[in-house]
Amino acid sequence: MIYFHIPFCKQACHYCDFHFSTSLKHKDEMLKALHMELDRRQQYLTDRKVHSIYFGGGTPSILQASDIARLIDKVGVHFEIHPDVEITLEANPDDLDKKKVEDLRHSGINRFSIGIQSFFEEDLRWMNRAHNASEADSAIKRVQDAGFENITADLIYGYPLLTDAKWKANIEQLLAFDIPHISSYAMTVEHKTALAHFIQQQKTPAMDEAQAANQMEYLMDVLTAHDFEHYEISNFAKRERYAKHNTNYWRGVHYLGIGPSAHSFNGESRSWNIANNLQYIQHMFDGSSALETEELTLRDRINEYLMTSLRTMWGVDIDRIIKLFGAEPTTAIKKAAQPFIEKQQLVFVEGRYLRLTTSGKLLADHIASELFLLDVYDDH
Repeated sequence: MIYFHIPFCKQACHYCDFHFSTSLKHKDEMLKALHMELDRRQQYLTDRKVHSIYFGGGTPSILQASDIARLIDKVGVHFEIHPDVEITLEANPDDLDKKKVEDLRHSGINRFSIGIQSFFEEDLRWMNRAHNASEADSAIKRVQDAGFENITADLIYGYPLLTDAKWKANIEQLLAFDIPHISSYAMTVEHKTALAHFIQQQKTPAMDEAQAANQMEYLMDVLTAHDFEHYEISNFAKRERYAKHNTNYWRGVHYLGIGPSAHSFNGESRSWNIANNLQYIQHMFDGSSALETEELTLRDRINEYLMTSLRTMWGVDIDRIIKLFGAEPTTAIKKAAQPFIEKQQLVFVEGRYLRLTTSGKLLADHIASELFLLDVYDDH
C-alpha cells in the first residue's frame, strides 16, 4: 500500500489536528519532494505489487488532476500496480466542480472519500468547513453522474449543534444517494485545536459522551437495517464493498507513507516523516532523512494487532497470534478478555475469534487497552 499525505487545505477546520498548511506557496516544491521521497524509499516495501494507493491529508482534492496523475505514474515506475488497484482521493465537496471531476476521471482515481460531515449549513459553519450544504449535496451527485460508483462519504456526530433529529436527517439524506460505503466519526477535542480553545473559553459547550454514544447506536441500527455491514468501528459498507486501503491497514498489511507527517509500517518498525512542510522539502532536496523510526518490540507488535483487529467485524484471530507471535501471549489475552465476555461486550467465536458485540463497540478503545500485554514481553 502507498499513502500520500498532501499537506494543504483552503482553511482550518476547528476540530482538526492533522498536519497541513493553508498556504499553497510551496506546492510545486512539495510535489517535487514527494516524487523524490518515493524514488528514495521505494525499497521499503518488499512486496512490489500495489493493491491500494491513497491520497489523504490535508485536502488532496486541492491539487490539480494532473498533479495526482503524475504521482500515480511515479508509483508505476517503481511498483507493479495491480489491475484491480483501488486509488482513493480524499476530497472536499467544494473542490468537486464539473471540470475537476471530469479531469479526475482520467487521472487514475477510481474511488472518492468525500468529507460531507453534515448537510446543515449552521453545522458546517460551526466546524469551519470550506464547503456549504448545497455543495455537500451536489458533490456526490456530480461524482456519480461522472460514472464513479466506488464512493465513501463521511459524517460527524456527537457535537453540540447536532440534535437527534438533525442526525437522523443527515443519515437519511446520505442513504438516499445509494452509495456503497459510509464512514462516521464522533467529534473529538484534540489539544491545541480551535475547538479545544473555544471550549476552554466557554464559547462552545464541551462534547457530551452520552450524546455521542446514543447517536452511534442509532447509526448502527439504521445502517444495519439498510444492509450495510459494520465492518470497522467507524466504517460501514454494502456487501464486499469494504475500503481496501483501510481494511488492509487494520489487518496489518505493510504500507509506505510519502509526505510530511506520513507514517510507514513494515511489520518490524514504524517510521514517520517530520511534520513541517519547509523542513520536509529541504530534507528531500538536500538528500538527508526526514524520518524518525521506532523499532517495535514483540509486545508492541502484539498490542498493535490487538488494537487494529479488534475494531473490525473479523476480530482478533487467536490462531494468527500463535502463528505470528507464538502461543505464550494467548493465555494473557484470553484472561484479560474474560470480564468483557461476561459483560457481553466481547464474544469468543468458534474458539478462535474475539469480537466486539454491539455494546462492546461503544467501548472499543477501552477494551483494546485492557487486552494489551504488559512490559514482560518487551525483551523478546
